[in-house]
Amino acid sequence: MFSDEGIGVHLCKLLEKNYTFRSDTHTITFIDGGTLAMQLIPIIVKYDYVIVIDCIDAKDGNIGDVYFFDYDDMPKKINWSGSAHEVEMLQTLQYMELMGDIPKTKIVGIIPKRIVPLSFEISSEIKDGVNLAQKTILKYLKDEFKFDIIKKDNKNIQDIANLFSKGEL
Repeated sequence: MFSDEGIGVHLCKLLEKNYTFRSDTHTITFIDGGTLAMQLIPIIVKYDYVIVIDCIDAKDGNIGDVYFFDYDDMPKKINWSGSAHEVEMLQTLQYMELMGDIPKTKIVGIIPKRIVPLSFEISSEIKDGVNLAQKTILKYLKDEFKFDIIKKDNKNIQDIANLFSKGEL
């Protein structure tokens, strides 16, 4: 609902809608965490591996830049301030780490262009970033977990945002 700031939710839904993931040893679950942050802890702890997709900010980064890193090796130039979350996902993961109950976590972060209340229009820079983020996630799932990935639809990120705005997702 905040234009580019909703990219984590929309990219999660895009992957879920556009692909089927098959593996003999792993399963995958897509969870729209929205702005829940701390309320996601009981869900997150059930998993061995987690990929968090969210907006971030990065010193010297540009709008639409995509970052992919291990939570344990987060670059110092990354922060998650300025989003619609009441408590940032970074704070939630840090809390889980302090409690000793955090799964192996990867972060996919995209720098947003605009955060406009009650807008579902995605900027062109973010659309370009989404393509790179999508390829990065698919490659990681294929290489790391040996998922067979089958394309089943061809929705783009704006299609997903529009469906979300209509309550169809």
